[in-house]
Amino acid sequence: MIAMQEKLNQFEMSEVWELVPIPQNHSVIGTRWIFRNKMDKNGIIIRNKERLVAQGFNQEEVIDYEETFAPIARLEAIRMLLAFACFKDFVLYQMDVKSAFLNGFINEEVYVEQPPGFQSFNFPNHIFKLKKALYDLKQAPRAWYERLSKFLLKKGFKMGKIDTTLFIKTKENGMLLVQIYIDDIIFGATNVSLCEEFSKCMHSEFKMSMMGEFNFFLGLQIKQLKEGTFINQAKHIRDLLKRFNMEEAKTMKTPMSSSIKLDMDEKSKPVNSTMYRGMISSLLYLTASRPDIMYNVCLCARFQSCPKESHLSSVKRIFTYLKGTMDIGLWYPKGDNFELIGYSDANFTGCKVERKSTSGTCHFLGHSLVSWHSKKQNSVALSTAEAEYIVADLCCAQILWMKQTLSDFNLIFEHVPIKCDNTSAINISKNPVQHSRTKHIEIRHHFLRDHAQKGDITLEFVRTKDQLANIFTKPLSEEQFVDIRRQLGVISL
Repeated sequence: MIAMQEKLNQFEMSEVWELVPIPQNHSVIGTRWIFRNKMDKNGIIIRNKERLVAQGFNQEEVIDYEETFAPIARLEAIRMLLAFACFKDFVLYQMDVKSAFLNGFINEEVYVEQPPGFQSFNFPNHIFKLKKALYDLKQAPRAWYERLSKFLLKKGFKMGKIDTTLFIKTKENGMLLVQIYIDDIIFGATNVSLCEEFSKCMHSEFKMSMMGEFNFFLGLQIKQLKEGTFINQAKHIRDLLKRFNMEEAKTMKTPMSSSIKLDMDEKSKPVNSTMYRGMISSLLYLTASRPDIMYNVCLCARFQSCPKESHLSSVKRIFTYLKGTMDIGLWYPKGDNFELIGYSDANFTGCKVERKSTSGTCHFLGHSLVSWHSKKQNSVALSTAEAEYIVADLCCAQILWMKQTLSDFNLIFEHVPIKCDNTSAINISKNPVQHSRTKHIEIRHHFLRDHAQKGDITLEFVRTKDQLANIFTKPLSEEQFVDIRRQLGVISL
C-alpha cells in the first residue's frame, strides 16, 4: 500500500495527469495495479516492482490513439554492437530509466479512471486526464521513443541512417554508441569520458533506476571479459527443463538424428497442441544465442497446427541436447579482424511435406557470428541451382542491411564475400543469359546479380565440408555437427 501511494505521489510530481469532471461523449479507460519481481541473471530477486497500468484494450483507434509504432532494436543489431565493442576493446554499459513510459507526452485526449483503492475523497466521481503516457496505453511506447530521441538529438547525437534505435555521438576522436530497446539503454564509447558524460546527461533529464556493466538483457547472460564476450542463456534452459519436466532426462550429443525425416505423420497419435506450441515458442526464444538448434526448432515449428507423437519426440530430443550443453554459448573473441562475410546454403526439397527447399544463412564480423537464418523457401525450386541462388539472394539482402548499419560505425565494406558451395548458382549471378536453369526464378531474386555487378558482394565457392551454413539446413552427423558448431563460435568457457 505504501509503495503504491509513493508511485501516485511520483505521478503528481511528474505531472502525469490532472483530476477533471467526466467529459461528455468521451470514453474512459480503466486502470489496475500489477506487481512483479525483477530478477538478475542468477534468478535472484533484486527488486519488487508495482505498476499502475491502463486497460489499453478498451482504447478505440482515432478516438484514443493514432500512431502506435515505436522502433525496437533487432537482436542482430545488439550482437553487432557487442562484436564492435570487442573489436574496439571497450566496455558496454546498460541503464534503465525509472518509469520510462511516464516521460512520454501524448497528443490525444485520454481519460482514465481513478486507481482502485485510491479514489479522491473530495472528488470521488472525477477522472484523470492524462498529460503523459501510462503503461499499457497503445501509444505509450511511441510517446516514450519520441521524447527520448528528441532529447538525444538535442544533445548532439545523430540517429542511425537505417537503425533508428541507434544514436551516435563523436567527440575528440572518440565515439559514443547508444542502442535503445524500449526502456533499456545500452551504451559504450571508445573514450571512457564520453560514457561518464552521457550518464550525467541522462541523470539530468530522467530518473534512473539501474546502471552498470551490460550483463543481462532479455534473458541473455553476457560476460564481458579481457579476451572477449560470452553470450549464454543457461538460466533460461534450466527454467525450461523444470517447466517441461525434463530435468531427469538422458542427455544427447546432437539435437536431432541425421537420419530423421519429419512429415505430417497422419497415422500417429496427436499430442496436446498447447503444450507443444509452448515448447516451440520457448525454444525459438533460445535461438537468440544458440544457433546450433536453429534448424531443428524451425523444422519442428512447422507442425504446430496438428502435432503428433513423432514431432513431440523430436522436440524432447532438443531439450535433452540442451540439458547436456547448458554451459555453451556464443563467443566473440577480441582481435584485429573485423571483416564482414556471409555463408549461404540450401537443402534442395528438404521439406518432405511440400517438397520446398530449406534456406540457411549466417554472417560473421571477424570471428563473431552476429546473424543466422533458417527457413523453408516460399516456392518449390526446380533445381539445386535455383534453390542455392534464392538463398544467396536472402544472404545478400541481410549483408546490405548490415553494411548500411555498420556505415554508422564508420566502417565501409566493399565486395563482401558470400560463401556458396554451388558453382551453378555462382555462374548465374555472373551470367545475365536466361537459360533453362533461370527462366523459372522470380525476377525479384535477380537483384543478387545486380549487386554482384555493382561490387557490393561477390559469390565465392567453398567446399561443402567447409560450408558453415549446413547446420541451418539439415540434420548432421555428430562429427560434422560438433565441428561446425565450434567454427560458428558456439563453445563452452
